[in-house]
Amino acid sequence: MIHSGQQAPSFTLQDSTGKSWSLDALRAKGPVVLFFYPRDESPICTREVCSFRDAHQDFVDTGATVVGVSSDSQESHAEFARKRRLPYLLLSDPGGQVRKAFGIARTLGLVDGRATFVIDRNGVVRLAHAAQLEAEGHMQQALGVVRQLMKA
Repeated sequence: MIHSGQQAPSFTLQDSTGKSWSLDALRAKGPVVLFFYPRDESPICTREVCSFRDAHQDFVDTGATVVGVSSDSQESHAEFARKRRLPYLLLSDPGGQVRKAFGIARTLGLVDGRATFVIDRNGVVRLAHAAQLEAEGHMQQALGVVRQLMKA
C-alpha cells in the first residue's frame, strides 16, 4: 500500500450519475479524504460511511472533500447514498483498478480491502491507514490530519 509522503496515483472514476471525477480536479479545491470500502450495505461499511456522513460538516469546515470508493456499481451507490443520506461522493471502481493502484490488498484474497487516505493539494499522501475491520477510528484520524493541513 502507498504510504504517507508518497504521491497519490491519479485516477478518474464515475459517480452514481455517470459524472466523471478525477483526483486532480478534486484536490484542486483542497485536501481529499479518500476512503476505500469493500461493499455497499455491509454492516461494517455502513457504519464507516455513516461515520463520515456524521462528521461531514467538520470536513467541509476544513476545506476537505470526502470521497468513498468501492467496486460496487453506480446504481448500487445511488441507492446506498439515498438510503443513508450521504452528502459526499461515492465513486465506482469496477474491477478495482484504482484500489490496486493504491496498493490496497484484498483480505484473505476474497474481500476488497479497507483503507483511508488524506491527500493534500499537491497530491501527496498525508495519511495512509488500512484496517479491514475498523469502521470509525480512521475517520477521526483523517479529520485530525485535515485540521493540521488547514493550520499549515
